[in-house]
Amino acid sequence: MKFFSVLLMAALMLTGSSSRRLIPGEGFVQVKGGRIWYKIVGSGKGVPLLLIHGGPGSRSCDGIPTYSTLGNDRPIIFYDQLGSGHSDRPTDTTLWQLPRFVDEITALRKELDLKDINVLGSSWGGSVAVEYMLSQKPEGVKSVIFAGPLISTSRWMRDAKVLLSQLSQPVQDTIEKYESLKLYDHKSYIAATDSFNIQYLSRKPGERVRVADCDKSAKSNKEVYRYMWGPTEFNATGTLKSFERAERLHEIKEPVLFIAGRFDEGRPETMYEFQKEIPGSKVVIIENSGHNKVRDNPEAYLKAIRQFLNQVK
Repeated sequence: MKFFSVLLMAALMLTGSSSRRLIPGEGFVQVKGGRIWYKIVGSGKGVPLLLIHGGPGSRSCDGIPTYSTLGNDRPIIFYDQLGSGHSDRPTDTTLWQLPRFVDEITALRKELDLKDINVLGSSWGGSVAVEYMLSQKPEGVKSVIFAGPLISTSRWMRDAKVLLSQLSQPVQDTIEKYESLKLYDHKSYIAATDSFNIQYLSRKPGERVRVADCDKSAKSNKEVYRYMWGPTEFNATGTLKSFERAERLHEIKEPVLFIAGRFDEGRPETMYEFQKEIPGSKVVIIENSGHNKVRDNPEAYLKAIRQFLNQVK
């Protein structure tokens, strides 16, 4: 009897120290302002990976086919931030504040009983991830992946100016002209910014592959993007205007990977600067890729993520 009691106590300790088994499926979690949608893919036994999509105001569905291939290793958790994708779409602008987006992570972990977790924040999702780590000091986070992250608004804008300087002079002049006039919908401005996007956002031409999860998903929420960032990629005027967390990166003690495309808006040089702030952190640069690594070079991108996660378990 004593032997079986010891076994029972050990089993209870193990159960209490890890997340419950995640079952593939989807659902909603109530947060301040409405409900956020989530989807769980994969049945691998590794620690789950929570994906925080970019934006602000974007959605998760475009990355589901690619990231789902990691599901053989571990459960992959997608979710749409409030105001985007399958989630509710309130119009109350007081909701578009970084701390409230951080609270979504806490709500998801509580609802899904995610005691142990890996976190991947892409682009603006990197802002949510870094703020979550710094403001909440959460337990159970096994690693953090920052993919082309927005961690410093001033650095992001400086990088954008560097990238603009590498385009043709007519493109630079056109963007400067219509930026000064604030005519962001002018066809000449749109054409010029398309030149920027082809170089640094996604370098893979052609039509997007249809994604079933996107069929019933709302498009990107431009109102949220403009309120939090601004009307143009090159100059922040919204609530993220003064967002600066680079100098606090050293507070993160968990294993960290910075990953960016060779031609990413989050420039490789910036990733190496961020790396200096976190001893032991790693940097991987994905060749032949812009900011949208999932689209440009998914094989190399996923390989780097898988290798990193398998090292931290």
